Amino acid sequence: MKRIDERDTMFARMSYRKGTWQYDDYYSKNKDKKEIDDTIREKPNICGPGTATYSPVNSPIADANFLFLNDIKKFSEGKVNPNKVDVDKKEMTKKLKGLTLHYGAALVGICSMKDYHYYSYRGRHSEVYGEKVDSNKHRLGIVFAVEMDKEMLNRSPQLSEVIETSNIYVKAAMIGMQLSYYIRLLGYDARNHMDANFLAVLPLVARDAGIGEIGRNGILTTKKYGSRVRLGLVTTEMELIPDSPTEFGLQRFCEVCGLCSDTCPGKAIPKGDKTLIDGDLRWQITQEKCYGTWRNIGTDCGICISSCPYSQGVKKSIENDDDIDEVLKEHEEKYGARPYIREAPEWLK
Repeated sequence: MKRIDERDTMFARMSYRKGTWQYDDYYSKNKDKKEIDDTIREKPNICGPGTATYSPVNSPIADANFLFLNDIKKFSEGKVNPNKVDVDKKEMTKKLKGLTLHYGAALVGICSMKDYHYYSYRGRHSEVYGEKVDSNKHRLGIVFAVEMDKEMLNRSPQLSEVIETSNIYVKAAMIGMQLSYYIRLLGYDARNHMDANFLAVLPLVARDAGIGEIGRNGILTTKKYGSRVRLGLVTTEMELIPDSPTEFGLQRFCEVCGLCSDTCPGKAIPKGDKTLIDGDLRWQITQEKCYGTWRNIGTDCGICISSCPYSQGVKKSIENDDDIDEVLKEHEEKYGARPYIREAPEWLK
């Protein structure tokens, strides 16, 4: 698989400001993206005035979470204890998985980090724009999923949704901090990959560690929680025992289902079959349509997450197309196209 350049992601592209060298450099090489990006830049910011969900009292709840994450990202890396402790990789694999779950993760796996897991170049922040990512520094990763509250997500795309997603990004960042600080104290380098400070593409890492599969909406989907998770990752030089990818039938389910595509307000999720993209057969969302919708709504939407039957808890084992049809029928009878709780939580009103 071809490595992804972080400079091409929407979050990076939206950080480029007119008049800066980063803006001039990027669009001199990507002229086809300039017009649509400039159009999106003119839209209100997520959680900002002018968006459909804006509240001067409640929108800053999510903003505060993201501001906090930005403030602590500098702690993702740190000094390593020069006095290395000898450890057994089997015992440490068990211990680190147990700690991750104890700290609040719902799922955890160990991944043997490959080149394609890492971005090729950084681009999210101006101070590291164009910096090459070393894919050989850390060859093992502890990747984990943190569950998002179902009722908060079923209020998508209201403010409840972005309050919950930002909350879980904070929780994932804290788990990663605890793990990386601990590993460095044992004398092994470790890095916490957290929101706005990733060096790796976490859905790919989580897939290869057996946590879930990547579905039609481009998001990691787990058997137990569906897409209703946020991911965290700590990469390290410590030797650990990696897990292997697992499949639970999601690919065939997504081929038949298509609810995320049907309900996507930005029409960003493809219908039909997978296509070959950079050597990988997969579905690919149109990120400009997705992110542009976020800027209109004022949240990071979440409708594709809540509309996924797996996010609502598919109890039945999927073995054939009849099982898929049964699950979709039950989902429609209970939720229609998707679950939707109109009222905000009592504490948020």
